[in-house]
Amino acid sequence: MSRSCPPEAVRNNWIDDAKARLKKHDAGTKYSHLSYKKYSILLPLLVKEGELHLLFTLRSETLRRAPGEVCFPGGKCDPTDVDDVATALREAQEEVGLRPEQVEVVCCLVPYVFDRNTLITPVVGFIDHSFRAQPNPDEVKNVFLVPLEYFLRPRAYHQNYVTWCGRRILFHCFEYTNPEDGVTYYIKGLTAKYALFVALIILEKHPTFEVEFNLNDLISSSEKSFLQFHNHAASKL
Repeated sequence: MSRSCPPEAVRNNWIDDAKARLKKHDAGTKYSHLSYKKYSILLPLLVKEGELHLLFTLRSETLRRAPGEVCFPGGKCDPTDVDDVATALREAQEEVGLRPEQVEVVCCLVPYVFDRNTLITPVVGFIDHSFRAQPNPDEVKNVFLVPLEYFLRPRAYHQNYVTWCGRRILFHCFEYTNPEDGVTYYIKGLTAKYALFVALIILEKHPTFEVEFNLNDLISSSEKSFLQFHNHAASKL
């Protein structure tokens, strides 16, 4: 008589699978030498009730940049940061009290050129299940979780095209109502783009809406998009 795997073993197997898929998309330091203002964001993944979730912050309404918007923890590179990962981890600790030792960094995705002179590097990591957020009130109004599956099967979603650097860009907006407090959050722009991208990598499913990526080759399509924006930005310098 065969014995079934215990739930913990099954959970560890699919988490290992998720990490392996993410590592295939690791850009590492490939673009770190480029001359931009450097920013990093942390895409924090964790398991809750047997399902993968992403952690987001709601920025304080008193901040000068993007007040009241949903974001991932992150910010500008500090001279003391040794690399893009260090920036993301430091910012996450400052914003929500997430200590570096509570994060298993898995990969750095292909970065994004913003405002022609800014490079944003997304760092993906799994955070310890024991983590309890301690938002810095000067920067963060709230912290919440969204199931990763939601970014492929949203209940409330809309999209439109915007023109930037002479190119039409698909702009995603996910509306998510947190079942814990009934608050509705609007996840859009670059935050939505990377939440969607991570969901596509890990879950390997087609979403219920149009996307800007080649679903059969996420790696090259993300690099192609980055290089188009980088080349455009470089031509304007």
